[in-house]
Amino acid sequence: MTGGASSRSTSQSSRGPTPEQLDKYRRCAILHVDMDMFYVGVELLRTPQHRGKPVIVAGLGARSVVLSASYEARKFGVNSAMPLVQARAACPHAVVLEPHREDYSYYSGLVMAMFREITDRVEQLSVDEAFLDVSGAIRRLGPPVVIARRIRAEIERRTGLTASVGVAETKTVAKIASAHCKPDGLLIVEPQHTLAFLAQLPVTKLWGVGKRTAAILQGAGLTTVGDIAQTPVNRLRSLVGDAAGHHLHQLANGYDPRAVTPIREEKSLGAERTFEKDISDTAQLKRVLLGLSHDTAARLRRHGLRAERVGLKLRYADFSTISRSRTLNHPITSAHELYTESAALLDHLGPRKQSVRLLGVRAEKLAASDDALQLSLDGREEEWGAAEQAMDRVHSRFGPGMVRPAKLLDPTVPNRSAGDILDNT
Repeated sequence: MTGGASSRSTSQSSRGPTPEQLDKYRRCAILHVDMDMFYVGVELLRTPQHRGKPVIVAGLGARSVVLSASYEARKFGVNSAMPLVQARAACPHAVVLEPHREDYSYYSGLVMAMFREITDRVEQLSVDEAFLDVSGAIRRLGPPVVIARRIRAEIERRTGLTASVGVAETKTVAKIASAHCKPDGLLIVEPQHTLAFLAQLPVTKLWGVGKRTAAILQGAGLTTVGDIAQTPVNRLRSLVGDAAGHHLHQLANGYDPRAVTPIREEKSLGAERTFEKDISDTAQLKRVLLGLSHDTAARLRRHGLRAERVGLKLRYADFSTISRSRTLNHPITSAHELYTESAALLDHLGPRKQSVRLLGVRAEKLAASDDALQLSLDGREEEWGAAEQAMDRVHSRFGPGMVRPAKLLDPTVPNRSAGDILDNT
């Protein structure tokens, strides 16, 4: 599928592209890769018998919300973040699968590693999508459309998952293009066709246009991106404000100078759980903290980061929420240290008058792990880090969840971790 462009790839001679061809390819070398219904896709690797059926990924508790839904379920109005009770009412015959969060991290890591085999200009937006600037890979791998096809084929071959890819001159258009060709599609929007491609789209397709802004624009008779492009910027400013009006006018006219940024500054990383039933037992809460600490530490190592501060979040049964944090004497990356510090924060809260509805752990004040470090005096952080890196290698080779701390085994369910019986909202 292409946007005003030929679906045929340009053949490469043995001498490679000419300077003119290189210039043309590099003008349209930003890819937005978006995995198709990622959470559902990963769950279907475990349960392929449900392919083609309406599938909802969610915890089974009364408070659960939809994490993801298959395209078959979406036809019935099921969407992510919808309460599961409401989703079941909309699609009573849907199959509900409980989430396996270790699997999502594992497959996300595989996919992002594939991207970095292509180019070092990878800007990860979430677990299942990223921008790639492939201009530096053209001499080696061919035109961007060829690279996009290779990426899609490799993702499916190595993981069994599918992805949609938009190729364009700018990040905005590439992202719109990937959404436009879902599921399992490829759409190239060449520079000379950008304005025509954008003009036909509803205003809601532009970044920054939510329900409120869309209602204002549509109320003023501006229903398509083309309408916005042709509207004087002063009128847009009067409708939605100076900054938003200027921003929308630029995007509608295909202007987006932002480069693909390989390193996105992460201020914090974390994990949290909302419980199916409120918990008051401290030992049970600490067991959950341990699982959250391992989830967070694995993400730290995957991003090459260490934390200089640890945060704890609690939401009580009455929905009141408190947060506590402590700055550390040395940067850490191990789950053991994260757990030790977060458990101490929990203890310092003292006796609780209410049970706990939600519990979360955050690693804050992040720094690159190869920065100059003040190491722990007794070396325990390095020892725990080495042990957990060994766990990472086992998971990378044999799949997620193969090795876990004994404390995370549910005594009532063989080989089941604490994270598996909790609903993450």
